[in-house]
Amino acid sequence: MINPAEFGIQVAKYSKPSRGLMPELPEVEITCRIIAPDMEGKTVQHVVVRNPDLRWPVPADLAKILPGQIIQTVRRRGKYLLVHCSDGTILLHLGMSGHLRVLSAATPPGKHDHVDIIFTDGHCLRLNDPRRFGAVLWTDNDPFQHPLIAKLGPEPLDNNFSGAYLFKRSRSRRIAVKLFIMDSHTVVGVGNIYANEALFLAGIHPARPAESLSENQYEKVAIAIREVLIAAIAAGGSSLRDFTVSDDKPGYFKQYLKVYGRTGEACSACGEILQHIRISGRATYFCLNCQK
Repeated sequence: MINPAEFGIQVAKYSKPSRGLMPELPEVEITCRIIAPDMEGKTVQHVVVRNPDLRWPVPADLAKILPGQIIQTVRRRGKYLLVHCSDGTILLHLGMSGHLRVLSAATPPGKHDHVDIIFTDGHCLRLNDPRRFGAVLWTDNDPFQHPLIAKLGPEPLDNNFSGAYLFKRSRSRRIAVKLFIMDSHTVVGVGNIYANEALFLAGIHPARPAESLSENQYEKVAIAIREVLIAAIAAGGSSLRDFTVSDDKPGYFKQYLKVYGRTGEACSACGEILQHIRISGRATYFCLNCQK
């Protein structure tokens, strides 16, 4: 039996999903897939920065650097979007409430439309970010060596992510397994929503010490993480509170959540009442019967 107090875990009677849920890997991946076809191959004409005060200041010389550059590819690394240009890379992060759209540059900007990257065809990439925790950065070096990206763990959808890898990384780690898989140095993109769902699918109690799981159990966790994220991408993300994908269609994965935000409801697998605790301040949902 897990003793939550041993790991500094607070038991809560009930909690709604917290405010300020940021876009997680599926939402960022969906954004990437939506905007990439409308950007790749286009030439930047100019840049409009209405508010440079984001999580990190927008580079003051960005409006001088980007004009004339051709967008080559748009890719995702963790929760960052990498816009590879002729002579460098734009690093984009959506923060807690940001979203990106490709639209006509003639569209009047809204209150929270902070940055436009305008192309020669009359369209632009527009960042809207009410809370200003997003980022628009630039590097002319290898973007994968950028300080924000260099130490990130493997992508959960890549072939080199496995139960054997998680097992090796978890040795002598007494933190809760949920926190372990949410650590971006362990694996990128497993945010709170999907960590809850993956551990339910794998049958693992979220408060178990990371070091206590066997390699076989970690293989189940790795498979569950992959399955949950793929399903979320296919469904359009979680669309909880702030997030709407870039083409204005909300995500629908929240309709398929098995445990997240369902405190007091019956477990879909066994019928027992779902539980809620907080692990390092993060809302954590699970079935005491199904997850050991």
